[in-house]
Amino acid sequence: MQKEPMTEYGYKKLADELEYLKSTARGQVAEEIQKARELGDLKENAEYHAAKEKQSLMEARIAELEDILGRAQVVDPATFEHRRVSFGSTVTLVDLDSDEEVTYTIVGASEANPDRGLISYHSPLARQLIGKEPGDEVRMKLPGGEKEFEIEQVCYRDICFTE
Repeated sequence: MQKEPMTEYGYKKLADELEYLKSTARGQVAEEIQKARELGDLKENAEYHAAKEKQSLMEARIAELEDILGRAQVVDPATFEHRRVSFGSTVTLVDLDSDEEVTYTIVGASEANPDRGLISYHSPLARQLIGKEPGDEVRMKLPGGEKEFEIEQVCYRDICFTE
């Protein structure tokens, strides 16, 4: 069973979602199904079929969350040295062609938000960075083609997950 690293924030976010789905959403969907049943003929009852589909998707999400939380390994990245890139590291890279800087923080899969510079520990980019240190050069295949970066800085910064 592969452990799923995440911060306390990420664990709580998933646990809260699971609790909501089990304690509130299940009951709401059951009511929707019951109301749709009361409309009559189930074969041609669009409301009933939509509610059953919603229930199916919700149960799949519950199972997914239970699996992730069951494999969760809550990590406090502030306790690591961050001399090399690891979970929770904030990494500043310099594009060797354009001198442009980009910064990423490596987080759990459920915490990732690439638009905010938060990339999943399991992403190809993070996998290429893990274990590297300042001064190392990394060649990466990106959607815009292959680019070469130098790791300028590896450190820990408090991770801001919300805007």
